[in-house]
Amino acid sequence: MGRVLVVTDSSATVPAGLVENLDIRVVPILLNLNGQTYRDGIDITPGEVYRLLRSSTRLPTTSAPSAGDFLRVYAAAAQEASGIVSIHLPPELSATYTVASTSGQLVDGTPIRIVNSQSVAMGQGFVVIEAARAAASGADLDAVVARAEQVARKVHVYAALDTLEYLRRGGRVGGAAALAGTMLKIKPMVYVAGGTVNAFAKPRTMPRAIQLMLEEMARKAEDLTLHVSVLHADASDEAEELRQRVEASFDCAELYVTEFTPVMGVHAGPGVLGVAFFTE
Repeated sequence: MGRVLVVTDSSATVPAGLVENLDIRVVPILLNLNGQTYRDGIDITPGEVYRLLRSSTRLPTTSAPSAGDFLRVYAAAAQEASGIVSIHLPPELSATYTVASTSGQLVDGTPIRIVNSQSVAMGQGFVVIEAARAAASGADLDAVVARAEQVARKVHVYAALDTLEYLRRGGRVGGAAALAGTMLKIKPMVYVAGGTVNAFAKPRTMPRAIQLMLEEMARKAEDLTLHVSVLHADASDEAEELRQRVEASFDCAELYVTEFTPVMGVHAGPGVLGVAFFTE
């Protein structure tokens, strides 16, 4: 039987080249819009979603993949794998982890281990990438799970939102708070680690938010080598500028620019800018 294979969901935003080279299997999260269901990143692109968000008064909704979606991916992987490690969003943030756990119990013969990434976007992506690298090197099931859990404990995500409006429209923040944030021209920053999303700071401008991100990266890096991804939602020019600053300021083993998937963009809105990273 073959090596261990790694499965994740599309919210991990793993760069396509790494998905292919490391043979990572991706289950798309679902986007529901005007009575149609789209597979995240397959049937609809981030750009299309952000154009809709800017022009529509009605937000799309999102949902976890179905048990059938997971079973199809698990069954195909089981034909060639000695074991499967499936890495997903924290259960506090999405039903995806629970659906994956339930689906994994329905597959006979090949052991399937479900791992909580404790993060989002490329925070989750780095957990997936490092697990897949371990699997590619020949690590067994326990060792791949151990590597995933090790990186999950180390990864950090900081992000600044351009506006609270989309969180308000999605029911995730009250109208008064969104209005106050707009009036004060706040760019609210969040910090994701350990499976929770926490308020971090309330800078007035995006340049100040970026400076805070870089300061936190420096504090946590402690002169160690970093694995970094700059995250953005329909803000590619700003993301490239931030990538250049990160490259000039830190010793990076790898440095990517990744765009929020459509299902993440629905909740955060366009204009989000952030970083995901961990130290060696």
